[in-house]
Amino acid sequence: MRIIRGTKNITGPIPYPVMAIGNFDGVHVGHQTLFRKTAELALAHEGTSIAFTFEPHPLKIIAPGKVPPLLTHFHKKMELMESFGISLVICADFTRKFADQRPRDFSKNILSEKIGVKEIVVGFDYAFGRGREGTIPYLKKMGEEFGFQVHVVEPFKLNDLTVSSSHVRELIEAGQVEMASQFLDRDYSILGPVISGYKTGQAIGFPTANIDTSKVQIPGTGVYAVRVVYKNKSYDAVANIGFNPTFHRDRLSVEVHIFNFSQVIYHQEIEVQFVARIRSEIEFKSADDLVAQINQDIEKTKKILLEKKT
Repeated sequence: MRIIRGTKNITGPIPYPVMAIGNFDGVHVGHQTLFRKTAELALAHEGTSIAFTFEPHPLKIIAPGKVPPLLTHFHKKMELMESFGISLVICADFTRKFADQRPRDFSKNILSEKIGVKEIVVGFDYAFGRGREGTIPYLKKMGEEFGFQVHVVEPFKLNDLTVSSSHVRELIEAGQVEMASQFLDRDYSILGPVISGYKTGQAIGFPTANIDTSKVQIPGTGVYAVRVVYKNKSYDAVANIGFNPTFHRDRLSVEVHIFNFSQVIYHQEIEVQFVARIRSEIEFKSADDLVAQINQDIEKTKKILLEKKT
């Protein structure tokens, strides 16, 4: 899959461009439907399946105080898009100038002249241009003027709930990772480099990898059964998200104890896939009580992960 960063870097004719447009944070099942539709339409014309997205998140420019933590790291989002049939990603630089474009200017200058798009696939609530002035009926009107067809994908519902990035985020914040996985059709995961921690786990016999999660949405506090992917290999693990109340820490941390693992991985990037929440984080009277509970958590985690494999 090819990635073009910035619309100014679009060059040459693109064979029959069919394009999905959106931010696609989380790449949930609704987004996946758009990508599959885009790939299907492109294949029918021996064309190019494109995802048109933005960097940074539009709210960072429009409303900086309301920017949510990302559900998917950029590299993970690209990997997922490719897996659903996208062959080209155009990642527009979302600047104030870009945000202030009138819908017609975007349609004419970018969609028609720069890309030469033939078919566009959007979600039911899509809006574009300055102040979201461009509605779906207006996009269809632009299609008539500039020669492209518009396909609107109806809302994807699960358990009578419309799937959306905001709802997935709420589930993850609440620690409901198993429910979130239904909306994502995969286990929710975070990527980040391993950083130095308090080394409390190592002191009590359970060395942990501490993850820098400053740019991503982390699940609510608690203990989780997880899988860790490091250098394309998966390892079973147990994760703790919280403040380590037994040791009176005041900083939220994400710590992962990887089973049967002894490699030194400081500053290396790992992916943590959250399979199930085991329990809440609690304060223990002693380190010995904590160790006893961790052993129980490990046994429960092994059982959960084994069941997920079968």
